[in-house]
Amino acid sequence: MLRVRFITALAAAVAVLFHGLLAPASAEPTTPLTYPAGTTATRFTGLAFDTCTAPTIAQMTAWKASPYKAIGIYIGGVNRSCAQPQLTPSWVSSVTRMGYRLIPIYVGYQAPCTTRTTAVKMTVPSATYQGGLLARDAVKVARALNLLAGTAIYADMEHYNPNDATCKATVLRFLSAWTKEIHRLGYLSGVYAHQSSGAPHLAAAYNSSSYARPDALWIARWDGNSSLTGWPTVPNSFWAVGQRGKQYVGDHNETHGGVTLNIDSDRFDAPVASVWYTYTARTTIHSYSGPSTAYPVRSTIAANAGVRIVCQTFGPKIGTTTVWNKLIDGTYVTDYYIRTPSKPGYSAPIPGCSNAFQTTINNLTRRHGPGTAYAAYPSPLPIGSLAWVTCQRAGSRVGTTAVWDRLSDGSWVTDYYVATTSNTTYTAPIRRC
Repeated sequence: MLRVRFITALAAAVAVLFHGLLAPASAEPTTPLTYPAGTTATRFTGLAFDTCTAPTIAQMTAWKASPYKAIGIYIGGVNRSCAQPQLTPSWVSSVTRMGYRLIPIYVGYQAPCTTRTTAVKMTVPSATYQGGLLARDAVKVARALNLLAGTAIYADMEHYNPNDATCKATVLRFLSAWTKEIHRLGYLSGVYAHQSSGAPHLAAAYNSSSYARPDALWIARWDGNSSLTGWPTVPNSFWAVGQRGKQYVGDHNETHGGVTLNIDSDRFDAPVASVWYTYTARTTIHSYSGPSTAYPVRSTIAANAGVRIVCQTFGPKIGTTTVWNKLIDGTYVTDYYIRTPSKPGYSAPIPGCSNAFQTTINNLTRRHGPGTAYAAYPSPLPIGSLAWVTCQRAGSRVGTTAVWDRLSDGSWVTDYYVATTSNTTYTAPIRRC
């Protein structure tokens, strides 16, 4: 990625002063994640690019002619190299309204044995604390940019000496603490790592009870091959379901729409940033606690008032559409009375509503309905996969729960083996099917 600022180690020293402030650790490798109301996880599949300084609105407009539909943005960290005058809530709103997805990158402390000798480094005795501290800072800056809970934030871990055992263990403790604290705050944990150091080390710890597993892995391997499988240091069964990114070409110039930028090229099928999209009501309407008029009314929205839409889902037909909009306060309005771009269908760039959680057993069976009597799909989910849950409903009992999760591909899995907040009942804020 090569987007790192080499500054003094003062920040690392200051961090030690606050040691011990983190919340108690959760069980590894799959740690719990709670989504607040009015949030969603957003999955992007396609080509992306990252560049040191976020481009201007004019440049991003010109690059709509490019094949890239997502951009990596350097939101913070002591080792971030470039100034970011464009990174404001207004920029985020404008760029996402164009249809771009955002990939937040946080360039925090680097490995004690990093190949970048002047980088600000984590310290061996304080790596656990430092990982959590920087996770909190990353969420703080993400919130300041209006990146909602459910956003995936990628910790940038540049290349380091893979043969230094102490350094390896230190990095894993740092990234484990990062993941646990990111999860505690309601965000998804991603890691950007080199194919020859961080990536194989995370893969070796994938099922370890000593380290929390990140939700997504983005590797640097500049071989010109954009494939998200066949990585030599990471088995295909790890981070297998909407959990992978690959930076396959390093720094180079590309020109689109008459604008030249120096970029890295990436392919993604992974969680990215979640934002809201503002549209207006065509008439006075109610919002409801769920996607149907059968749910209790929560508010009245005046004609021409703005509504902040997080995602879209399905519900009873109103007018010509079955689409319902989930708002930032966690309530729902029918799309029929909102000036979104499409009727009767879903409106890009608004994502479909889903909440992503890791699975806790290997070969979790996907079924055609909410119960073990339904036929199984031929491809079960490997352990640690993301279950992209769109809704929940009752079905046959498995373990301690009768709750089943409907996934974004239309299949069903028992909630007993998904790391939602309960293995006995429904999980807020997931809607009922």
